Amino acid sequence: MIHADTLIFTPDQVDLRRSPLRRGIAEPTFVLGAFNPGFTRLPSGNLLLMVRVAEALSEPVRDDHVRAIRWTPHGYVLDPWPLDQVDMTDPRQFAIRAHKHRILGLTSLSWLLPVELDPTGQRIVAIHYDQAIEPTASYQCYGVEDARITRVGDMWYMTTCSVGAERHCTTLHTSTDGLHYRLDGIVLDHQNKDMILFEGKVRDKFLALTRPLGEVYFAYPPSSEWVGGPSINFAQSPDALHWKPLDAPGLRARKGSTSAMKIGGGTQPVLTPDGWMMIYHGVEAQETVGIYRSFWALLDRDDPSRILRIEDETPLIEADPMLTAPIAHQMYLPTPVVFSTGLVEDGDDYLVASGEADLACRMTRIARARFA
Repeated sequence: MIHADTLIFTPDQVDLRRSPLRRGIAEPTFVLGAFNPGFTRLPSGNLLLMVRVAEALSEPVRDDHVRAIRWTPHGYVLDPWPLDQVDMTDPRQFAIRAHKHRILGLTSLSWLLPVELDPTGQRIVAIHYDQAIEPTASYQCYGVEDARITRVGDMWYMTTCSVGAERHCTTLHTSTDGLHYRLDGIVLDHQNKDMILFEGKVRDKFLALTRPLGEVYFAYPPSSEWVGGPSINFAQSPDALHWKPLDAPGLRARKGSTSAMKIGGGTQPVLTPDGWMMIYHGVEAQETVGIYRSFWALLDRDDPSRILRIEDETPLIEADPMLTAPIAHQMYLPTPVVFSTGLVEDGDDYLVASGEADLACRMTRIARARFA
């Protein structure tokens, strides 16, 4: 059963005076969200949240233009777009009209902030602004998003989504201590989101969840239990840099599930006596964004493409308005969203880190027996 829930880190806890955007952006900004954290345990026993900070202009629209923040090698700049050329229906972005393809601009830029917690995940020990991760390459000019951290042996592997006009790709950072990370570059190309490595090798190879996106999906037969759309795939690698997709399908949205609009990875798969346990997200279609919930699955330890169990009916974690009530004035999404992004063992429990409402970091303590 779920023992406890709390918001462990919120937008008001970010000191924007120490933001990397201060190198170029003098205008007032605010934290749109501090959410979707990568999560791991450090050698000291303390925990680390790698928090996505989405920083936005306090006045995004000026003189009939909406302005986007963009990184350059010389600092951060603002790009103005005429309002009559964009659609601002989604509060997180704007769509540029008069293009054959869907072209988006962002009303915020994301960077990553390491937040160190005590071993129980109840108290903030330090906020490491000196180790913040920001764009450093042209393919990241619109930000670095949604870290997922996995420890394999004595190394920490952190995947991120890098956003730029050149491509929307998955990048890999590595660390020997869980706190100081080095960018190793692009490992998956355009719009392959929610990549996260298994916490351990399978047959001496790295294995990862991936979630390729596209403009077209093909239909299953009418009698199939599956529904077409974004799904969770698997890929393997000899070195965590060069990845080959597995031929076998992964986790697919089931026709009978309420959250079948799309599914994607969440926490790093961890090995249990019964197999690899993973928490993933499913989305129910509603309004612009949809309702995000967390579910879980169990995969075979020797052949993870063999799915032993999947719980996609009763959510493991749902958005909780009581948690965000004290910061409700900062809410901007119209639908309930929880997005689980990492877990660690803590005695007889798992600690699960999530993004709540694309706004704050949530910590959930769940008994490990819940997954037996």
